[in-house]
Amino acid sequence: MSKIPPVHAEMNQFPVSEGQLQIGGYSLDKIADMLDKQVYYAYDKAVVKAQIDIFHRHIPSNIKLHYAIKANPYLPLINAMRPWVEGFDVASQKEMLLAIQSGMPSRDISFAGPAKQISEIRAAIVSGITLHVESELEFERAINIGKELNTKPIIAFRVNPAFELKASGMKMGGGPKQFGIDEERLFEILPELDYQQFEFRGFHIFWGSQNLKQEAIIDAHNNTFALAQKLVDITPTPTVTLNLGGGMGIPYFPGEKRLDLAPIGENLKQLLAQYPKLAKLELIFELGRFLVAEAGIYASRITDIKVSRGHTYLMTNGGLHHHLSNSGNFGQVIRKNYPVAIGNKMGAEASDEKVTAVGPLCTPLDTLADKMQLPQAELNDWLVVFQSGAYGPTASPQDFLGHPHVSEILL
Repeated sequence: MSKIPPVHAEMNQFPVSEGQLQIGGYSLDKIADMLDKQVYYAYDKAVVKAQIDIFHRHIPSNIKLHYAIKANPYLPLINAMRPWVEGFDVASQKEMLLAIQSGMPSRDISFAGPAKQISEIRAAIVSGITLHVESELEFERAINIGKELNTKPIIAFRVNPAFELKASGMKMGGGPKQFGIDEERLFEILPELDYQQFEFRGFHIFWGSQNLKQEAIIDAHNNTFALAQKLVDITPTPTVTLNLGGGMGIPYFPGEKRLDLAPIGENLKQLLAQYPKLAKLELIFELGRFLVAEAGIYASRITDIKVSRGHTYLMTNGGLHHHLSNSGNFGQVIRKNYPVAIGNKMGAEASDEKVTAVGPLCTPLDTLADKMQLPQAELNDWLVVFQSGAYGPTASPQDFLGHPHVSEILL
């Protein structure tokens, strides 16, 4: 018997009317008319809110939810999320300014990232946000700038743990890393610091992202709480916050399934009972992709259909300059297809023919979908890429080869 190939998880987060996908109550055609653009990103805020509700349904209520702006820094999205989350996490001075201008209190904004520049550290101290320090020199710079400004920097230490997140899309802890201070080094320096020179907030233990294995995340949480307890115990001043990272992924590729938060939440309840000292801290989950990726689509028009030596190419006005991650050039070792549809023929039967969708760039890397079975396509149809609400326009080389930038809209 031939093996049945894996399929994408069902993309049922958006309604369909008369065969056309609806985002925020608008058809693809209407969105194009609103924007006066034939290629765009559209985000549905109701889908974002649904993801946030799923989080709160399963994760203990005393764990706060922060949005990691780097996943999608589109300002209307940030402003919409402001009442739905309890903080923002930023990775640059520009993101910091977006977060502050949203109205989020500065004490609920944290700044993480390696190689922070002196100007960024200064801006963080002036703004009163929490600086997640990632090296000893960065800590010294923060202390010196604080003295210069006569303002105590608000500091949490980002920890590079000795353990790794198993089966992670991107490992950001364990072994040598540019992120955080090695846990063994923190055990040496924490008892010796002069805590009068800064306002100590706590620890940020981040180990990886884009994980779809409940067991791996549970294992990481077990290790995180054990490590955090040791760090809190050796720190001679009270710990206020503990950022538990995130790590929760969404299904992009064939064979992947949506993450089940129920066992993760149950394990967290047990950990809070097991570590009562930690349960009294301000506990934070920092999530980006998990909250916004499924809420976005990338839509482009099919402008030509070309057959080359028996293989059909759907030529579009979109491409990797707008959506680098979908092209496979944003961390994939072997390119795999995102879920793709003909957005105005939803529910139509797929053709037996396998087709490849490409953009207008003169490089073979500009592939939107490779050898996929889709409904029979026609000129002016919409090619839609799902799971496009995170790491889209700002993670893409929009000036590559000089084609127009892409538009965005939140509905």
